[in-house]
Amino acid sequence: MAAPTLEPRHFHPRYWPTWIGIGLIWLLSWLPIPLLLALGSGLGWLAGHVLRGRRRVVRVNLELCFPELSPAARAKMVDAHFRAVGAGLFEAAIAWFAPDWRLRRRGEVVGLEHLDAAQADGSGVLLLTGHFTTLEIGARYLCLAGRPFHAMYRPYNNAVLDYFMHHWREGRSGLPALPRDDLRGLVKALRQGHAIWYAPDQTLDRRISVFAPFFGVPVGTITATARLAQMGRAKVVPYFPQRVGGRYRIVFLPALEDFPSGDELADATRVNRALEEGVRLAPAQYFWIHRRFKRVPPGTPNPYKRR
Repeated sequence: MAAPTLEPRHFHPRYWPTWIGIGLIWLLSWLPIPLLLALGSGLGWLAGHVLRGRRRVVRVNLELCFPELSPAARAKMVDAHFRAVGAGLFEAAIAWFAPDWRLRRRGEVVGLEHLDAAQADGSGVLLLTGHFTTLEIGARYLCLAGRPFHAMYRPYNNAVLDYFMHHWREGRSGLPALPRDDLRGLVKALRQGHAIWYAPDQTLDRRISVFAPFFGVPVGTITATARLAQMGRAKVVPYFPQRVGGRYRIVFLPALEDFPSGDELADATRVNRALEEGVRLAPAQYFWIHRRFKRVPPGTPNPYKRR
């Protein structure tokens, strides 16, 4: 798929709100980073008390995944999550627009030797991660570490936003962005020894999924991770971004051994277990606002349904 380009029609008044929004994000990105994080955190906290439906989703997710916590501790994590979501919106602006010098001293990449070891023999790598509030800023620090990768790319209906989202990712990552449904392109990139950013925790395609445990709860989990690794002759290296105080830490873990195994359920379980390990690094910064347990085994009650 060719990269989207700007055309005269994209300056039509129908796109003016998008242009204005992008301009405002650019302006905001120049504010001091601690101020942006504080502002985003406050707005997130407010949203968490206004959006009661989403707050309930977060609460249900945490009840399922952290039953050992007291109600008071989970309530505290709910608020922390919404603060992280709010901060994440401004972190995305920083990731898209801030120059390198503003970011270098505010973060670190740990365990990069695991990625280097996986690629030492020319193998491609699936950079296994999840949807975290620090998703965009984490990818930016991977770029700063000098490790090029293909960003996964989902086309947007808004042509102007589609252009910017594509070029933000491609411009920073060092390699062309790849449409997430371009199987041939993904496999080709892996066989060429490239790394691909990959987060399989929000795709619920029934045709390519099994029910695998996530924090001990069986949930629909796609099997595409193992399939891509096999077809691309690639290794799977987990990596997870997190904000610790006002700094960022990107953690790489060793490549999954003997993966894929040929057993879809076992492989999906291993992927979920790796994601759990990443979530535990910064529990409030995972996307609990998403209905992660929407697809459960037949006969299992929908946990989000009001009783």
